[in-house]
Amino acid sequence: MASGDDVRGNVKKYYGSRLESSGDLQTSATGCSLSSVRVPKPVIDALSLVHPEVNKRFFGCGLPFPAKLEGCRVLDLGSGSGRDCYAFSKLVGENGHVTGLDMTEELVNASRQYIDYHQKKFGYEKPNVTFVHGYMEKLGDAGVQSDSMDVLLSNCVICLCPDKRAILQQAYNVLKEGGEMYFSDMYASAVIPDHMKQDEVLWGEGMSGSLFWPDLISLAHSVGFGTPRLVSASHIVVYNSELKAKAGDISYASGTYRLFKLPKTTVMSRALVTYKGTVPSFPDQLDFDSTHCFKKDVAVEVDGEVAVILQSSRFSPDFEIQTLDKPESSSESTSQYCHLNPFVLADKRGSSVKQCSKTRKCSDT
Repeated sequence: MASGDDVRGNVKKYYGSRLESSGDLQTSATGCSLSSVRVPKPVIDALSLVHPEVNKRFFGCGLPFPAKLEGCRVLDLGSGSGRDCYAFSKLVGENGHVTGLDMTEELVNASRQYIDYHQKKFGYEKPNVTFVHGYMEKLGDAGVQSDSMDVLLSNCVICLCPDKRAILQQAYNVLKEGGEMYFSDMYASAVIPDHMKQDEVLWGEGMSGSLFWPDLISLAHSVGFGTPRLVSASHIVVYNSELKAKAGDISYASGTYRLFKLPKTTVMSRALVTYKGTVPSFPDQLDFDSTHCFKKDVAVEVDGEVAVILQSSRFSPDFEIQTLDKPESSSESTSQYCHLNPFVLADKRGSSVKQCSKTRKCSDT
């Protein structure tokens, strides 16, 4: 198996100089929004204002734009061309701040060229976005302080790194209590065999480094996060026949999950929660994840962990929460988490993205 340094070096080469645009990738992981996601107008507007040259070198696999970012301190892990960062900088407003971190110096330098452009485009008195060179596994070395961020975002880059646990641990450390990691990534239908981890192109495409999806749950718990909440999913089509043959029976999906840093001393109790309709762009209902849709003024019973998330996160002012005298089960069987399977959700919602090599022409099915 290639060492971590070898993998990072190969991935930096792949994205820093080898790829000219997202159309050069050999899977449908990039270039298209997930068809199963209702995208709020402010997000669409923010993305439309991003400079075309920044969009050209966007390599993400999803649409990680959570609600209620106004005034937040946001860190984008693996910021790449800066597309998401610039859209986030519009969504957080002048009182928020966005930091983009990437290990590829060419992309960091390219991103910085458009700071003044977007500041003027958004009408801000001063820039509210910063790009830094560094590694997701070593956020402190890049100047990111512990307990300093409200929201961490990431778009299809964790699959490019060999040490997922280190990334999640660092993410947990830099988040404030109640903070959230909201991220899209590639996931595999089985554990990736060692022989696939020797291939530079498979690493660059995210195929060698994709997590077997249940492993995300155990990794998240091991570093202190609550249970991941699956938001959306789409099948990924590998249209390069050579890479498809190397992958064998393994299939891939893009999944967007949200992880919360919950208070360490808290009692998990089921609760009745009522959405007030106060989250901007969501006056009638808030689709929190694939299994929780909160309609305004309608009380919904939720488990203890969801209740704690709503109580401790930035969404706490938007809900009335009434604790119920019902004990929580401590069972952590595999079947308990079947609703977190991105492949099942992609099947259920009929969301797959087909993209032709060397183009950005997409058709959602």
